[in-house]
Amino acid sequence: MDWNFSIGWFFTGVMILIAGTCVTVFYQKISDNFAGGISSYEKVKFVGIIIAIVGLLVMANLHTLILTAFVNLVFRR
Repeated sequence: MDWNFSIGWFFTGVMILIAGTCVTVFYQKISDNFAGGISSYEKVKFVGIIIAIVGLLVMANLHTLILTAFVNLVFRR
């Protein structure tokens, strides 16, 4: 599968990246209101960083390459 740039996926990736950045920046308020408080600060920051990394992958349209490789690995096509 060839890599090609898509403006739609770029803006979708930017939105995902903004969401991950907001989770990472406001992890204390999110953890206090929606999670277990102080004990889950690190977990919420980790989830925010993972969301930001996924946003970067989607921005560059690399998620399709990764998913295609994974599906080919699992189903031996």
